Amino acid sequence: MSRLRVHNFTISLDGFGTGEGQAPGAPFGHAGERLHDWMFTTRYWHEMGGGGGGSAGADNAFATMHGHGIGAEIMGAGKFGPPGWQDDPGYKGAWGADPPFRTPVFVLTHRPRPSIEMEGGTTFHFLEASPAQALDKAREAAGGQDVRLGGGPSVIRDFLREGLVDHLHVVQIPILLGRGVRLWDGLESLEEAYDIEAVSTPSGVTHLTFTAKSR
Repeated sequence: MSRLRVHNFTISLDGFGTGEGQAPGAPFGHAGERLHDWMFTTRYWHEMGGGGGGSAGADNAFATMHGHGIGAEIMGAGKFGPPGWQDDPGYKGAWGADPPFRTPVFVLTHRPRPSIEMEGGTTFHFLEASPAQALDKAREAAGGQDVRLGGGPSVIRDFLREGLVDHLHVVQIPILLGRGVRLWDGLESLEEAYDIEAVSTPSGVTHLTFTAKSR
């Protein structure tokens, strides 16, 4: 069976995966771009933007694992767009005409709408479903490949709570946000279900890899 994987999900020292005050032009609220500064310097990110250069060290090695063997993605409504996007019937996500996913993407929302086919192989499907139901749909669409769980923090937390995540890569960076949406709330003793490895890099971040023990 295909695995459910999380990659490059970044949190602050105090556990916040997004800041407060998400809005158009500010998808991570008051956190701005600070959560992902570590990634912007990597070769992976430079190549994603069609350029060259960038670092090729450990941060880059972790970042590049994001796309290998992925056949579908699941994301929450908050990742697809800022608060209020459901009121705009023409809204097609935050990534322009050619989103970077290149797979079917299942957006969890309480207000489903017809699917949207984009350039480059991305099709957005909108579901009101439980985590297990959404995963079944995504696995069917993935054609035997793995499914990526894209976030945000509350969505990842819901899937972790139900024991559905096989691989979790969390990047902890040395900033304090103080407010926003935390990843770990309500997940007491999560470490009992996972083998955990930590790798710190010269950039000052720590890569935490959780691998489910039961599968």
